[in-house]
Amino acid sequence: MSDLSGYFDYNATTPMSVVAREAWHEACDRFWHNPSSLYREAGMAKQELERCREEVADHLKIDEPERVIFTSGATEANNAIIRYLAETREGKLLVSAIEHPCVEAPSQSWFGGDRCHEVSVSSETGVIDLGEIKAQLEKSTVAAVSVMAANNETGTLQPWQELSELCRAYSVPFHSDAAQWIGKLPSGELESCDFLTGSSHKFSGGKGVGFMVIPEGSDDFNGLIGGPQEGGHRAGTENLPAVMAMVAALLDRSDSHLNEVATSSAASRDSFESKMITMGMMLIGACGPRLWNTSMFVLPHTRNLKWLTRLSQRGFSVSTGSACSAGRGNPSRVMSAMGLDYEEMGRVMRISAGWDTSSEEWDALAAAIEEVAADLAQ
Repeated sequence: MSDLSGYFDYNATTPMSVVAREAWHEACDRFWHNPSSLYREAGMAKQELERCREEVADHLKIDEPERVIFTSGATEANNAIIRYLAETREGKLLVSAIEHPCVEAPSQSWFGGDRCHEVSVSSETGVIDLGEIKAQLEKSTVAAVSVMAANNETGTLQPWQELSELCRAYSVPFHSDAAQWIGKLPSGELESCDFLTGSSHKFSGGKGVGFMVIPEGSDDFNGLIGGPQEGGHRAGTENLPAVMAMVAALLDRSDSHLNEVATSSAASRDSFESKMITMGMMLIGACGPRLWNTSMFVLPHTRNLKWLTRLSQRGFSVSTGSACSAGRGNPSRVMSAMGLDYEEMGRVMRISAGWDTSSEEWDALAAAIEEVAADLAQ
């Protein structure tokens, strides 16, 4: 078994892949110059940067590569987009009740008060209420709609295709945080989203880099700070080694490969979940479509931190929820939206596997959880 055999927290972060490391080293050796400088070597770095931009655009089926803006990650990108929408659009923002903090926080900050309307999700499936969004579009002035593609805690998939079409019918911009979707599922028609964000470390490309896609003709879009880089949309010297590593990792996840992984890994996950149900655990969002790698459930007894510690001692890394919220002791917005009470939230555990996680590794985790359950029940 590999060094990662006990790692089940891929929704928090992923190890850098071999192809990403190779691309990063190549960039550090050959393309370390500032792409904005004017001499020949810098020009080569600039060409490589633009090649990466075109690769991302091609992967997402976007005809205009200049719509792809490289950032430090999805957090920066989401904050910049929400701020831009608040400053340039009239009306309220419709945002789902299960958004990641990097969307929820700027939504409250930039829209706030009456301008930010939270849309509920089904407590059974975790899927957003399309009817509520349509009703708001019909009766209110809506600045934009922001709904993530896949939830980081439950793994629930959202109907972003339908949302994109609905928003287009009402001439309202649609934004989707696709950090958990990209690299795990085929890109499909993500290019239909007006604003789109992704994060490299969610698909083995390394931390501190990501991208956003903005609509064609958004000449007035600028990031959180001003500057000439990235077409004037995002200031700061481009981190070309990180960008090259991200693109290498992204292209390494072909649609055919992801389809194969989704089929085989979902079967292993489902088998694991059957064992958890037998042990008296309650699966969250089990009735809805989910990422193939994610399983979230309420433990039958004892607070989750004790389970996490005992499993860690046995060599297994799992999570109590979003890594961005872990350790704060605050109720999870996602769990609350899914209908859990405060006591149940303290018994939640999230399992998220990787592309190479084997059925044997899922079985080993199940056996370890069974051991811990016996220990804690004494």
